[in-house]
Amino acid sequence: MNELTAWERLEIIRHKNRPTVRDYIPLIFDMFVEMHGDRYYGDDNAIMGGIATLSGMPVTVLAQVKGRNFEENRKANFAMPHPEGYRKALRLAKQAEKFNRPVICFIDTPGAFCGIEAEERGQGEAIAKNLFEFMQLKTPIISVVLGEGGSGGALALGVCDELAMLENALYSVISPRGFASILWKDASREKEASQIMRITAEDLLKLEVAEKIIPESVGGAHTNPQFVAENITEYLLDATQRIGRKDIDLMLSNRYNKFRKIGEYQE
Repeated sequence: MNELTAWERLEIIRHKNRPTVRDYIPLIFDMFVEMHGDRYYGDDNAIMGGIATLSGMPVTVLAQVKGRNFEENRKANFAMPHPEGYRKALRLAKQAEKFNRPVICFIDTPGAFCGIEAEERGQGEAIAKNLFEFMQLKTPIISVVLGEGGSGGALALGVCDELAMLENALYSVISPRGFASILWKDASREKEASQIMRITAEDLLKLEVAEKIIPESVGGAHTNPQFVAENITEYLLDATQRIGRKDIDLMLSNRYNKFRKIGEYQE
């Protein structure tokens, strides 16, 4: 059991040398071919997608992109996707369904971009359509939270058959800073907010939001990216084979029930 607090994990996933999806893809997949554009407006560097092989099996990879420095982050809009990013992801997911390829999603975003131009191009609709379409996609979907999983911007790639989280990753409806700003009108209480939100991998496993915790190297993934990549690969091989053996109707029913059971309710 990881004894680090949510705040300590937040500091780890914000470490400047923490591996990004661009580090993991060559360590996990072979022959990755990136594809661009949503066929409506343009391309979005905050979400990358393409076709690859996982130990010889063709898969579609969708990933939110973080950078290691200012220039990389600027190019990827600090991992905050525009609507064309989500539409690109949906286009490639539908292509995967057509050719019976599993879809593997990597989540790492503080949230969707909330600028005026994103709203003008239909940010809310793009996210909502992903939620709707991914729920009905007739091919296995596995999502892995690499670092931050924030708000609907993360959930747009988080509708899946199984959700796994790296050991120090966080997944929540809002960032701790946003939580503190709204609830207490004081963003400086970010650390306090992180301690009460129940956003760690262990919390989400107990809440049955996540199904698997993937171990990181001691001190965080940046200390040994190869070790973490091997653990991700092992999980993905198991999950794709296990879920892929299920009848399509059963897989879709299980996916639906996975999300219906989340949260406390009374009948």
